[in-house]
Amino acid sequence: MKIVEKVKVKNALGLHIRPAASIVKLLQGSKSDVFFTYKNETINAKSIMSILTLAAKKNAKITISVDGDDAASTMKQLIDAFERSFGDF
Repeated sequence: MKIVEKVKVKNALGLHIRPAASIVKLLQGSKSDVFFTYKNETINAKSIMSILTLAAKKNAKITISVDGDDAASTMKQLIDAFERSFGDF
């Protein structure tokens, strides 16, 4: 199953090292393929370095694509993490 959603980066510093590490940790148990697209660049969201190369700032809109058996639960976890700004204030 493939799911595609758009999210907004809410934390003040954008997708810096801490949220990137949180994303990679969250995806470790996922069987699905997960990709982020921002400014016509698509990256593997299971790679911390790839996430950092997006250089997504606050209010950036990222397209998340999840494809696999656990796509629904993986997407829900990702959306929740973006909504919580990865714990940044």
